[in-house]
Amino acid sequence: MSIIDAILLGAVQGLTEFLPVSSSGHLQIAKELLGIEMENNVTFDLSLHVATVLSTIVVLWGTIKHLFTGLFSKPYNDDQRYIVKIIISMVPVGIVGLLFIDYIEAAFASLTVVGAMLLLTAVLLTFAYYAKPRSKQEISYRDAFIIGLAQAAATMPGLSRSGTTIATGLLLGNRKEEMAQFSFLMVLPPILGNALLDLMKGDFGGSVETLPLVAGFLSSFLVGCAACKFMIEIVKRGKLIYFAIYCAAIGAITLIGSFA
Repeated sequence: MSIIDAILLGAVQGLTEFLPVSSSGHLQIAKELLGIEMENNVTFDLSLHVATVLSTIVVLWGTIKHLFTGLFSKPYNDDQRYIVKIIISMVPVGIVGLLFIDYIEAAFASLTVVGAMLLLTAVLLTFAYYAKPRSKQEISYRDAFIIGLAQAAATMPGLSRSGTTIATGLLLGNRKEEMAQFSFLMVLPPILGNALLDLMKGDFGGSVETLPLVAGFLSSFLVGCAACKFMIEIVKRGKLIYFAIYCAAIGAITLIGSFA
């Protein structure tokens, strides 16, 4: 993998991690277009995901710092309740990761699956766009678990994690600005946990050299910072329908290409 390839893939990951268009699906499509082997690049793929986690932490640092400050305050307060909801949302994806990881990894090799899941992302975003707003004051514990189920389903390549979780939260009647923040915060523990598990197992593979690895990481981080800020504003303005149209078009093209 060349440095240019790594920068391009990092930019794709950083941009699509936050936009509701599926980072995993676009990363696979980009690898196919660049002629890069889609398997055995665990180290590189993981570094891109960690980079986007760091970009989330940078952009939402004020909120994260506030939550940690409230975590150690008494009595049981809003910040502690919010953190408990984040933990609840993690349970489904944790179960899926432990029990079905082999099936999920097998699905990543199929552009047919990617195309189909992009079409499903388009459907979810469309429903969320036309859903009648109810604007709950806060995300409930029940909603946190349902949104967590959506995140677990979004481990499938092509099914956008941010798009699925945000759309689910909006369909449940939660506020747009609340869902954007919750969606980006709830993914931090699972990605970091997955990285830690891989590190403990020594489950790294691939032949990517150091310079491309660093270049991809920096590209993913810098683009991710910009995309995270951009997406929060987009969700607030309720412009998800444009991403639905995009996902439908790319999904259809991918499906057609997979059968060609």
